[in-house]
Amino acid sequence: MITDTRDNGAAQALLEAYRTHQTVPPLTDTIPDLGIEGAYGIQLAQVEAWKVEGRRVKGHKVGLTSRVMQEQLGVDQPDFGHLMDNMFFADTEPIKAGRFISPKVEPEFAFVLGKSLTGPGVTATEALSAIDYVVGALEIIDSRITDWKIKLADTVADNASSGGVVLGSRPVKPADLDLRTTGVNLSRNGELIATGAGGAVLGSPLNALVWLANTLGPLGVTLEAGSVVLPGSMTAAVAAAPGDTITATFAGGLGSVTANFAN
Repeated sequence: MITDTRDNGAAQALLEAYRTHQTVPPLTDTIPDLGIEGAYGIQLAQVEAWKVEGRRVKGHKVGLTSRVMQEQLGVDQPDFGHLMDNMFFADTEPIKAGRFISPKVEPEFAFVLGKSLTGPGVTATEALSAIDYVVGALEIIDSRITDWKIKLADTVADNASSGGVVLGSRPVKPADLDLRTTGVNLSRNGELIATGAGGAVLGSPLNALVWLANTLGPLGVTLEAGSVVLPGSMTAAVAAAPGDTITATFAGGLGSVTANFAN
């Protein structure tokens, strides 16, 4: 719950940035003492505003799962954001690039839960058994902060820089995948630009799901059956511009996933 009027103002400014596509300065500049708790309060205030508008939470994303990004922001743990129902796109569906400000794309697994998970105390074995199936995905990240000049509190407040999700259409049972070694090739307009594997995500994407369940549990939040969890990117994010076609081709029978950014 927001109790600081500055934080309430920040939440309203970010909501306005979504509507107008006019970015805001780094919140850590305008609120120098903004901490992680306050930043999550700003995030949750936006989620509540979206719910009032009729939108629904369809899942969560975990960010800052790579060592490089953690070192860049000077943190030692991930962060999380909410995936709302209007953030999901079908594979190859034309996506209006103009709905985003400065989009980037990341290849990820997407976990679709068959059973609910409530922390704390969730183990890797319990997390694995809760996954119904895995699909390949492209996460579209975006920033309402000017020029992506973000510190940890900035991205947390900005819903972990969430933008959109494209889900693949080839579900695979987790028992049939090695989540650490399954790889991906990422191409933009037919040119290979990055490769990666699941081990780039906290050593295993399963660790991100465990962290998320155990972080949300004390906040009174359960990861519900049927929800989607994005555990983190397998490569560095790549910029997307109008007219770009970005495709992730996964090993392990997951197939390919494409985001078409329409002009």
